Amino acid sequence: MELGNIEKILEKYFEATATVGEERTLREYFSQDEVAPHLEQYKPMFNYFSMAKEEKYTKQVPLKPRVNYYKWLSIAAAVVLTFGIYFGNQYQEEQRLEQEKAEYAYEETKKAFELLAENFNKGTEKVAYLKEFEEAKQKIYNNN
Repeated sequence: MELGNIEKILEKYFEATATVGEERTLREYFSQDEVAPHLEQYKPMFNYFSMAKEEKYTKQVPLKPRVNYYKWLSIAAAVVLTFGIYFGNQYQEEQRLEQEKAEYAYEETKKAFELLAENFNKGTEKVAYLKEFEEAKQKIYNNN
């Protein structure tokens, strides 16, 4: 192969514009024993690429089955949502019962206070009579 042609292909190779066929030509040229002295520095690089291309990985690669976390995540979210709705409704029912109990206690307390006020008013009426009796008694004692 002509040396000028190899230099042009090498320049294209370093600019990343060389074709696959041109790269093959470079590998064949640098695999020869006789290479131009000013291109001798590229010989180890192309020989390495040729040897690396022939290498194969021989160990067995253990492949783990891919776990579908999204499926389990969606199931967990559905379970949490179901529990939330169930216990939320239960909590609301308890709150409603507590409120009914509080309203009942308020009504009963209100009735008790009304009864107390009614009896207190009766007692004050009797005290008013007692006051009149006391005034009359003072008049009788004062006149004597």
